[in-house]
Order: sequence, then structure tokens, then C-alpha cells
Amino acid sequence: MRQSGSKAKSGAPSAEVSREVFPWWAYPVLILLTIGTFCLCVGIGSVSISPGQTLRILAGALSQGSLRPSAAAGAVSGTVTGAAAGTVSGTAASIILSVRLPRVLCVALSGASLSLCGAVMQGLLKNPLADGSTLGVSSGASLGAALAITLNVMIPGTPFSGTTLLSMVTAFLSMLFILSLAWRLDRSLSTNTIILLGIVFSMFISSVISLVIIFSPDKIHSYTFWTMGSLAGTGYGDARTLFIALAVCGAILLRYAPELNAYSIGEENAAHIGVDIRRVRLIILITVSSLIGVCVSIGGTIGFVGLVTPHILRMLTGPNHRKLLPASLFGGAIFLMLTDLIARVVCSPLELPVGVITSFVGAPVFTYIFYRTRRYRD
Repeated sequence: MRQSGSKAKSGAPSAEVSREVFPWWAYPVLILLTIGTFCLCVGIGSVSISPGQTLRILAGALSQGSLRPSAAAGAVSGTVTGAAAGTVSGTAASIILSVRLPRVLCVALSGASLSLCGAVMQGLLKNPLADGSTLGVSSGASLGAALAITLNVMIPGTPFSGTTLLSMVTAFLSMLFILSLAWRLDRSLSTNTIILLGIVFSMFISSVISLVIIFSPDKIHSYTFWTMGSLAGTGYGDARTLFIALAVCGAILLRYAPELNAYSIGEENAAHIGVDIRRVRLIILITVSSLIGVCVSIGGTIGFVGLVTPHILRMLTGPNHRKLLPASLFGGAIFLMLTDLIARVVCSPLELPVGVITSFVGAPVFTYIFYRTRRYRD
């Protein structure tokens, strides 16, 4: 019995090592899957457009150097004969370039951002349940956006609107408040304490948001749809804002992948090998809250993206954040693009908020992770 037990123990590390094997060719595969999913989501909708025509329209827009439907239609019309065919190609180009392309771009960038934030928070807190939605950060960002919309907050002379900036500020303050209170109640920052405080905080913020909505009844319909999480009606300006935020914040978070690996072996050990614990934690928290704030200000509260995709990808890449964080970018984009596609076509012509679909997927995954974590600790 002792020998079998020793074999089991000796076999565990080898299993962990095998899980960390993530070959280099996996990244090109993820890139191709992301591009394929992107083209699929652009072509499918209430009006289906063939993959070949979708690619021709996109290629035409790129060759003309313009995202105007007329330019793309002109490029496509060279391969299509007849006035009716030209009208069809012009309509398809208008649908793709004016409606679907900016939306899918925003969906992909939001998914990549939320997934990256979830993977980083899970590594920083050593908590597989950490996510913007479970920690109450998304709810805090929603409150900031609600206040900005209700009060018509505008900040002239800045590249971002008042809604985005106020969402970033309230997201950071929410994260700071929850972690500080959790530290006061439980110095070990256990899973149960953080998640419970995050849920209670989210319920409180929901009540405050309801109170804000009461004082702005003319915006109830649009705001209710926005709080469920939706990227309908987003444009190229929103995609530009998301891209800038992801490029800046994503570069910072990827830079701290080695420090997150050090955190996984404990803060004391990380300090011994030269990691500035307080500085790294502060920079990561500010960066994550800023990125979540931007996503919430544009697409509303889209929950569980940062919980589901890092958990799945961690099974493939292992705990190494040098591999997990880049993979989370592509995985999050693919996950949210597919869920947004389902939201658009499952009840066509009625469109569901994408946050509803992600909650349907994320709630069972959250329960499974929580059960698995408790059983492992017991």
C-alpha cells in the first residue's frame, strides 16, 4: 500500500508537467480559429451571406482602403454581372460593413479583454472563481456608467467619453473596497469571503442602479437592455476605443506574467525572489479595473467571460501565465463571438442580450468550479 501511494504521489508531478506542455503551433491554431470564427459571425445573421461573398466584401474593403459599403460593393461588382446582382452585392456590403463588422470587432475585443482580466485576477488572488462579475467589479463599473448616462457627464478634450472614464474609476474603487473589506474580515482572503462579499456588493449596487433609473424614466428601456450586456449598435469608434484600451492594458498585463507565476507559489516566496508585492498588485488592479471599465461602458455587464475561458484554457496550457494569458486573449474572443452569434440568431428576428447567453453558460461552470474547489480543499 505504501508503495502504491508513493507511486501515486510521484506520478502527480509528471501529470502537472504534461499539462504545462503547450506547443508553439497551438498559437497559430488559435489565431486561425479566431479568424474563422470572426468571418463566420460576420456572415451569419438575420440575412445570411455566403462565406465567399463575405470574404470578397472584406477583401474589397481592404483593397480600397475604405470601410464604406459603396467602395466594397464596387470591388465586388467586378466579379458579378447584372444590375440585380450589383444591387444584391451593395446591400450585402452595407450589412457587413455598416452593421456586422463593427459589432463583431467590438465583441471580439471585449471578449479578449474580459478573458484576460479574469485570468490575471485568478492568478493574482490565487482564486479560480475570481472574475469581474463575481468580484463585483463589473457592477461597480455599471454604476459609474449609469451615473454618467443619467447626469450626461461629458469630459471635453479627452479621447474617452465621461461614461468610460467614470466606469473605470468606479470599477477600481469597487475592487479596492471589496478586497480591503475581505482583508479586514479574513486575512487569508479565502474564496468564500471574497465571493460572498462580491455577491453582496453586486446586489447592493443593483439596488443603487435601480434607484438611479427611477430618476431617469425616459432612459429605462435603453438602460435595461444595456445592463443585460449587449453590443448591438456599436460602431467603429467603440471598436477603436476597445482596441486602444486592450493594446495599452493588455501589454501591461502580459508584461507581468512572470510576477503572476511568482504569486502562485506564495507572496512571501515572490518577495524573496525580488518581486515588489505592493507595487505589482497596485499596477495590476488599476490596469484590470480600467480595462473592465472600458468594456462595461461600451457593452454593459457581460458576466462569466473571464471565468469560463481561462478555466478551460488552463486545462490546455497549465498554470504558466506566460502561456495562459496570450491564449486567454484568443479564447475569450472566440467564446464571446460565438455567444453573440447565438444571441443574434437563436430567436431571430428577436435579438437576445449577449449577457443572457454568457450567464446561461457561466452559471453551471461557476457551480462546477466552486464544487471542485471545495472538494479539493476538503
